[in-house]
Amino acid sequence: MIKRLFTALSMVMLLSLSASAQRIAIVDINEVLGSFADYQAAEKEIDKAAALWRQEIAQEYDQIKAMYNKYQAEQVLLNEDQKTQREDEIMAAETTVRETQKKRFGPEGDLFNKRQEMVSPIQDKVYSAIEDFAADRGYDLIFDKGGAAGLLFVTEEYDKTEDVKKRLGIK
Repeated sequence: MIKRLFTALSMVMLLSLSASAQRIAIVDINEVLGSFADYQAAEKEIDKAAALWRQEIAQEYDQIKAMYNKYQAEQVLLNEDQKTQREDEIMAAETTVRETQKKRFGPEGDLFNKRQEMVSPIQDKVYSAIEDFAADRGYDLIFDKGGAAGLLFVTEEYDKTEDVKKRLGIK
């Protein structure tokens, strides 16, 4: 975090030394994306899928808890082999749920893939519009105001978010 902040501050300092030779603009990518109806629909669908998957996983954990409670209640009546068998069943069920959770929400899981599938084309369209905007207007650098670029202060005259949104035909 500190390294990233230091890098961003260094870039800002270097840019300020040569700012007279470069044209700089600021665009809030989050605002532009949030203004896209397709993006909003994709986010809703992704959130809906994630909520469904969370609910499924919670139900599986509830079943495991019920298995454990039943085991606790019947434990005094079971012999050692039966106890071991029940414990193994509970542990196997927990492992299965954790694997499902990883499959759904892990770094390369279903949620990540769904987000890539639905959001990437919209992001590509926005980035292409920003590149075209920069080329048409002669901007050398465009920073993302909404991202983690480390901007501490931005003069509003550099914020070109509305211009990019107009180019994309969104309000």
